[in-house]
Amino acid sequence: EILGFDLPVCLDKFRRCDGPSGHVESEYPLADASTGSSGHGFSCALALAMLQKTNGLDGKVFVLAGDAETEEGISYEARNTIVSMGGDNIIVSLDLNGFGIDGPITDVISTPYLNHWLGLGWNVIEVDGHNVLELAHAYKKARVGFSAKGGSAFGGGNGRPTVVVCHTVKGKEYGQLEGTADSHGTPAPHAEYVEIMKKLGFDIPGVDGQVGEDIKVVLSKITRDDVVYILERLEVDKKMIKPESDLLAKMKTALAGRPLVDYRSVKRPDVLPPELVFKEGESVAIRKATEAFFKWMMGQSAFFYAGSDDLAKSTLTAAAENVYGIVNAKNPLGRGWRFGIAEPNMAMMSATLTQDILPGGFKAMSVFSTYGVFTSMMGNAVRMALINNAVNPATKGFFIMLAAHDGPETGEDGPTHHGLFWMALFDAYPGIKVYKPMDANEAIEMLFYAMVKSEPVAFSVMRPATPVFKRGAGAYGDFTVPQARAAMNGAYVFKPFSNNGQRKVVLAVCAGQVMANILEILPELEQNTDVKIVAVTSPELFVDLRRESPAKADEIFSDEDRKIVITIHNGWSGFLDPFILPADYEKRTLKIDKFLKSGPPTEVYKLAEFDPQGILEQIKKAIE
Repeated sequence: EILGFDLPVCLDKFRRCDGPSGHVESEYPLADASTGSSGHGFSCALALAMLQKTNGLDGKVFVLAGDAETEEGISYEARNTIVSMGGDNIIVSLDLNGFGIDGPITDVISTPYLNHWLGLGWNVIEVDGHNVLELAHAYKKARVGFSAKGGSAFGGGNGRPTVVVCHTVKGKEYGQLEGTADSHGTPAPHAEYVEIMKKLGFDIPGVDGQVGEDIKVVLSKITRDDVVYILERLEVDKKMIKPESDLLAKMKTALAGRPLVDYRSVKRPDVLPPELVFKEGESVAIRKATEAFFKWMMGQSAFFYAGSDDLAKSTLTAAAENVYGIVNAKNPLGRGWRFGIAEPNMAMMSATLTQDILPGGFKAMSVFSTYGVFTSMMGNAVRMALINNAVNPATKGFFIMLAAHDGPETGEDGPTHHGLFWMALFDAYPGIKVYKPMDANEAIEMLFYAMVKSEPVAFSVMRPATPVFKRGAGAYGDFTVPQARAAMNGAYVFKPFSNNGQRKVVLAVCAGQVMANILEILPELEQNTDVKIVAVTSPELFVDLRRESPAKADEIFSDEDRKIVITIHNGWSGFLDPFILPADYEKRTLKIDKFLKSGPPTEVYKLAEFDPQGILEQIKKAIE
């Protein structure tokens, strides 16, 4: 057994639901992030490395990568940002075999390959990737550094990250497929597999279907000298690992004067500070509320980070970023990120840094911001982070994706900037919820609630000033508007029925400006109807409320209300589907709403209960 793996069993179950996944997942030893979408690992490494540096620690991050994945845009974004942020504690081991899955990388990268690293400012070491001695010297050099004095504690020496470019033969010793793109993921026919293994010096039985016996032969080749050498090396490495108490002390020294608590210890004050309270009846942009909250959070936790994609002056994260300054080589202890126009890297890095655990058990929280309309560019990075949360709950991270300028409010910029439909993607993903507060005070309450739940959030805010709604009795008529904290339910009764004898109608309203417009026409509406208004701040939160507290949810929005509701949202209509679908829609919906596992189709369908028997049982349950 090695690193918790029973190798014979694990190799036999590779890419099966009860075995190791087809791509790296962070539940396994030595894997600190779930990757597999090409290029994303560089952004993950950047997050883990900068989390070390920004807390005064000197840990290094090693990245195993291939040449073809560096074609990916997020890879360029990350490799550029690693240099600009001063990430000299990153060492990449790059397999330069010249092929992607479909063919030579020269079909895509026609200029000299090393220029794509040198031009970004990396240290480059070239080695024969099949020569263990060359690799050992290269990794030692990368660790020691490149300065005349032998490097720095962080390993770069000259302040730059290092890539060890390993020239290799793709599919080396893999029979007829050696040196071809087709060696990627192509199983050798059994007879050829046996021949390959014997040429490598393993006299395996080679009985089809009995791979476990072959593995035993391979393991038998490990000599006692091999074992002694490996154990000695591990002991040497072990001595280099500092006790957590030492690392914690080092971190406390670096962060002296900052509150050494993470977001989980930050509670809503019984009396909110003045900067987090907005005067009712005035018009305030909701982004002003998030601006105030994020700046306030910088003073509450040493492990809160904020950044934007060259839009900080518009999404209003700059006030928070500037508390400790932008992170770079001259300011390694900053808390603001300058990503530039590189949304995928921003999302992947910002989410991943929340998924590590610092000395003392501290966990980071991050907010990253762009316009709602641009969040789709970050969809895959967010998905990868959510998968990481799902497969490794022990390191589950909490982050806020700030989707600013939502709705048609960015009218001057035209449809290219209208954030009307973006939330469809994040509404569908498991493990993240979309919050859309009605006003500035609701935004503050929902941010505190999000920290309590510790579940990632896509947080929608408007660009222009919108009304801060009056609360209490008589604010807009003969009814009482609940306090802003009611937004945490995902929906609340803004106005009950008047019982004026007219035809009843329920308006489920999402978005503050829309609510303001409806209040303006309410007197005219109630000449012929009896209107109940339900303010919707997060359909997914309300769905949770229906499951956990059905009686409370029914008081807000009953099955009878559902029969007469009109949904109103300044964007994608499907966002409010939970309010207009039949009351029992969840029981009548067969779906896959969780991340699954690696495996052949039959196993995966069974896991999802979508195999024939699983579907049958679900249909029977739905009928009942």
